[in-house]
Amino acid sequence: MRGRYENILVAVDGSDEAKRAMRKAADMAAENGSTLYIAHIIDTRTFASVEHYDRTIVKEAEDYANAMLREYQENALEAGVENVKLLTDYGSPKVKIAKDIASDNSIDLIVTGATGLNAVERFLIGSVSEYITRHASCDVLIVRNEPSAR
Repeated sequence: MRGRYENILVAVDGSDEAKRAMRKAADMAAENGSTLYIAHIIDTRTFASVEHYDRTIVKEAEDYANAMLREYQENALEAGVENVKLLTDYGSPKVKIAKDIASDNSIDLIVTGATGLNAVERFLIGSVSEYITRHASCDVLIVRNEPSAR
């Protein structure tokens, strides 16, 4: 590598931690002239059993993802990022981010929040950020929570 990141991936889920990761990724992409990939993975495991009865749940998840990604894209462009790509995928967020999306798009840096929305999964099988750190073949930047005011 030539000392700068060319393709930065930020994983977003709507959480405050993801918003902080997004700001950090956008700043880095703007400073380096990098392409910023903003990805949201629709975790199909959360509604797989309901999907057979109500297809509107899938449509609502897609609409939420698209609206969120468009808002993040606008924020990135306002921060000075020139090349923003939006990605939506389905499945396990940690696997899709660390393996599929990163390799398919020649990502050299993944930026993610320290925690996300799914506290139950984090407790039971480990956090998305932990999995990404262990399995990604590129650099990973974990954006920590802002310290609470004392």
